[in-house]
Amino acid sequence: MEHDFDKDYWEHHWEQGAQAQPGVEPGTPEADQPNPYLDHETADLTPGTALDAGCGTGTDVIWLARHGWQVTGADISRTALDQAAARAAAQGLDVDVTWIEADLVSWQPEHPFDLVTTAYAHPVMEQLAFYRRVAGWVAPGGTLLIIGHRHDGGAAGHGEQPPAEATVSVSQTAAALDPAQWLIDTAEEHERTVTAPDGTGHVLHDVVVRATRITE
Repeated sequence: MEHDFDKDYWEHHWEQGAQAQPGVEPGTPEADQPNPYLDHETADLTPGTALDAGCGTGTDVIWLARHGWQVTGADISRTALDQAAARAAAQGLDVDVTWIEADLVSWQPEHPFDLVTTAYAHPVMEQLAFYRRVAGWVAPGGTLLIIGHRHDGGAAGHGEQPPAEATVSVSQTAAALDPAQWLIDTAEEHERTVTAPDGTGHVLHDVVVRATRITE
């Protein structure tokens, strides 16, 4: 069954206790871990301002904040943001994090960020257009980190078949960034097997693209 990634979908998704990460069961220690590429791809960056576009329940936001970043987490789902704020409070997060309820198709931040990351986010727009949109929120010299799925047969971690326009390869994602404006630092696909709450295994194909903005 295909679906639209509208606000109703995401509110229902998080109200049903969906995983913070695809393939990670809620309530387990892994549920409080960031996506598996965030540490490696940001290890050589100097912490500054950061935006997690489509932050869900905030695992990546909290991890970045603990590593010195001034983080804004933006998501269309009020339910997800409430869970994110509660998670931060439960973990005793003692740094400022800004949570913004926003439709990323129409929302514009007030200022650019040193790091913009988006992990497994799907808005109601074509996926590559979304990546180009969030790329515009990166400050000159800043970093864009895109982490997504190359969906095969609906094994996307959401339990349903996503629209065809949500499926992109690493080459398509990298090519969406103007080479006159961006230096591609990472362009990789990774395959990993995760265990769903029902005990079944699913193979996920992750797309990881990191780029540095080299122009105004």
